[in-house]
Formats: sequence, structure tokens, C-alpha cells
Amino acid sequence: MTIRLTTVPNGLRIATERMPGLASASIGVWLTAGGRHERLEQNGIAHFLEHMAFKGTARRTALQIAEEIEDVGGYINAYTSREMTAYYARVLEADVPLALDVISDIVLNPVFDEKEIETERHVILQEIGQALDTPDDIIFDWLQEAAFPDQALGRTILGPAERVSSFGRSDLTGFVGEHYGPDQMILSAAGAVDHDAIVKAAEGIFGGLKPVGARPLQRATWAGGERREVKDLEQVHFAMGFEAPSVTDADFFTGQVYATALGGGMSSRLFQKIREERGLCYSIYAQAGAYEDTGMITIYAGTSAEEIGDLCTLTMDELKRAAEDMSEAELARARAQMKAGLLMGLESPSARAERMARHLAIWGRVQDVAETAAEIDAVTRAGIRTFAGGLAGRAQTALALYGPVENAPSLGALRDRLAA
Repeated sequence: MTIRLTTVPNGLRIATERMPGLASASIGVWLTAGGRHERLEQNGIAHFLEHMAFKGTARRTALQIAEEIEDVGGYINAYTSREMTAYYARVLEADVPLALDVISDIVLNPVFDEKEIETERHVILQEIGQALDTPDDIIFDWLQEAAFPDQALGRTILGPAERVSSFGRSDLTGFVGEHYGPDQMILSAAGAVDHDAIVKAAEGIFGGLKPVGARPLQRATWAGGERREVKDLEQVHFAMGFEAPSVTDADFFTGQVYATALGGGMSSRLFQKIREERGLCYSIYAQAGAYEDTGMITIYAGTSAEEIGDLCTLTMDELKRAAEDMSEAELARARAQMKAGLLMGLESPSARAERMARHLAIWGRVQDVAETAAEIDAVTRAGIRTFAGGLAGRAQTALALYGPVENAPSLGALRDRLAA
């Protein structure tokens, strides 16, 4: 399998990877335009725009967009994250040109019909309402807000209901004009693909577009803080965050391996101590997320109102203990989990296409899988323990709690225990 890269004169980057033996392909357009690229008054517009792309173009109705892909047995979708928006499809080899035509059409030629804007506005408001009714979903938005208050990175991707209710056609076209240029796009495809054919087609579709230039990104400043929302639920939902390395930081893989050892599986410290030994929860885990200029290690658990105090205390104790006695066996297991997850994920053309797009957006190149595995293997026990000690010593922790939270310790009390 060979990755091939081409950059069109106007800045569009094209990445393909042919995977022998596959009859299908994944192809999509990734844009470096997500939630954190919005100004305050635009909060939620990137996600709104993602929805509107499927509501009709100059050449296709909303129904035709869906039918043309599904008539050939394919699948089309999109997502908005804090740093990217993606439009992608999975089709059989013969239908790759069709998929590229449909995706480019919805990205470049949406009509933003006023009636469809109103319809989709109601859909998104329902989505916001559903998120508010899903505690183990909304709590991560609140944690993000506590960690990065009054910043684009701390705002919800969906946007507040009152702002979504006010968006009009000019808001959508304005965001497109600012961010949907070829220099902010990555066309990525993997599976049964022909690089030269895709480049030729893409040059015809995108080649005449003019670059828009990169907009200055508001640098993230970790602040930390607490948000508590009282609600009559069966459980308290607990999420705690610590500042972690960015995707370009030298300690990026150290943070990833640490989070995996701490709470990345059934053998992890948090799972074994808090669920298996003490039975304080059904679900508990840790994960490491990273952005262009910062990151966050998150711990999540759900437990009863009566046991939230014990769960918090034990979690702080495990964080401190990890800095003292993380074993070589734990480290080896975490490294194996990460490498296996990487390789298993890359059996999917969709995962490969997304990986290429993300790497190009971050580093301007696609990291070889062997290089990634080597960086994971290079994480040492001494490095992990130093990293864990630094994490436990940081005072600016972020905390979000949702449910019957009256018995939950304060953020100050948790910070004191962690620092003791």
C-alpha cells in the first residue's frame, strides 16, 4: 500500500492510498474549518453548514443527493469537530467518480434554500435538546467549557439554541466565503482508488477555485474550573480534565500511553480499582484528546449520589499512585493496545482516508504507520512517571458534574487531595 500526495496550484491537497484486494473505497473532503474557527456570534454555524450541505445544490435536490449514492449501494455522511469538518462517502470502485462528484457538489454548490434552512434549524434544535437529555454526552461539552472558558475551543460544536435560532442564509454564505477555499481543503481517498484519475477529476472540479487564506486561530489558554448541574437523575455523571500535550508536542504519545494505562480498558488501573474491586460504577475510563495547540486528558465515570465521594477520592489516589509505581507491564500493555488499535483501524479504507487527511492538516505530511508505532514504543516508564507526576501536580483541573451532585466533593477539595 502506497500513499500518494499531490498539491494543486491553488492549494488543494490530494492524498490517496490504494489497498489491494478491496472492492470498495472511501473518499471525502476534509476542511480545516471547525467549531474553534468560529467567532462568538458564529458559534454553531460550522455544524449548521454541514447539515445544509445535504439539503440541495444547484444540480441536485436533497433526495437526489441521498438517492444517487444509495442507488449504487453506497453510504454518505459528514461530521463537524472542533478543528475540522468532513464530507465523505463509501462506495464500490466503479462508483468513486460518482462519489467525488456528489461530495464536491454539496461542498461547493449548496443553494441554502430558505425553506430548507428553517426545516434544518428545527432538526438541529432537536439535536441540541437530545444532547441535553444525554448526560454522558453533554457533560463533555461542559468540561470543555470549564477548561477553556470564554474561548472558541471551549464552546459547544452545536452552538446554543438561541444562536442557532437566529442564523440566516447570509451567515452560512459568510462562513463558506471565509473558510471553504481550496487551500483549506484536503481530498482524501483510500481503498480501490486510482490516484491519477482522482487528481485529474479533482483538478477539473476544484482547480478554478481561489484560495481564501488561513484565518488567525485563537490560541487556547487552559484555565480550569468547575461546572455543576443539579438534575434528578439516577446517577451522578463525573468528568475531570487535565491539560495534556498538543498533537505536535514531544510528549504527545506519552500522554496517549498514560491515558490508556490509566483508564483505557478492563485491565486499566481505574477500571480494576474502582469498578472491579470496589463496584462503585458501571463505566469508568480515561482518554487523551489533542488539538493543534493543547490537549486534554479526561476521566469519566457514572455512579450513585451516595458513592460519588468515594469514587472521586479513589480516582485522585490512583492518579497520584500512577506517578509513583506505574509498572513496565502496564506500560507494555498500553503500548500494545495502542498499536493494535492503530493497525486494526487501518483495515478500514474510511479510517485510512481520515488518517491521511488529519495528518496533512496537522503536519503537512502523512506519518508512516511504522513511524507511529516506533513513537509509541519509544515511550518509557521513566517518561510516563514523570508525565504522571507533572499531571498530578497541576492545580488547574477542570471538573464537570451532572445529576444529584450534592454529595460530590468540591473542585478545591479534589485539587488538594491530588496535590497532597
